[in-house]
Amino acid sequence: MQENQQEASLDPSEEQQQESGTENNPVQDLEDRLAVCNDKYLRLVAEFDNFRKRSMKDRLELIKTASEEVIKSLLEVLDDVDRAESQMEQSQDVSQIKEGITLVFAKLKSVLQQKGLQEMAAAGTEFDAEQHDAIAEIPAAQESDSGKIVDVISKGYLLHDKIIRHAKVVVGK
Repeated sequence: MQENQQEASLDPSEEQQQESGTENNPVQDLEDRLAVCNDKYLRLVAEFDNFRKRSMKDRLELIKTASEEVIKSLLEVLDDVDRAESQMEQSQDVSQIKEGITLVFAKLKSVLQQKGLQEMAAAGTEFDAEQHDAIAEIPAAQESDSGKIVDVISKGYLLHDKIIRHAKVVVGK
């Protein structure tokens, strides 16, 4: 009768543990949870590492191919330069040669503008140290030219509103 009372006092989870031969061991449960968490952590770290490597590979590929579009569009200008060069050898008419070279330069500027290149306006404007590099200062012819750009030695350029080359200028003093 005592056996029946002992069996009746066991709850269903204790019965399962006794049947399977395991006891409710909190240390083992904690170790199991820790192993699961560790496994999840290792998988997450591996996944992040793969993502980082894939992103770097994609970035390098983008850098390699980014200039391809610009180069392809400049090939047409290069073809025009080759044609102009052959015409210079054959023709004696200087006005035609000048006109051809002017057309090639206009086409080159047009292609670069389509790609986002803009020339910075500098001559006659106020000197701005963030946009211009002062090469020299000369006495201004008029008082109103003081602090203004008198001459541009080398043009400055913007690419999509970002300065890629500062203008080298002479400033009136």
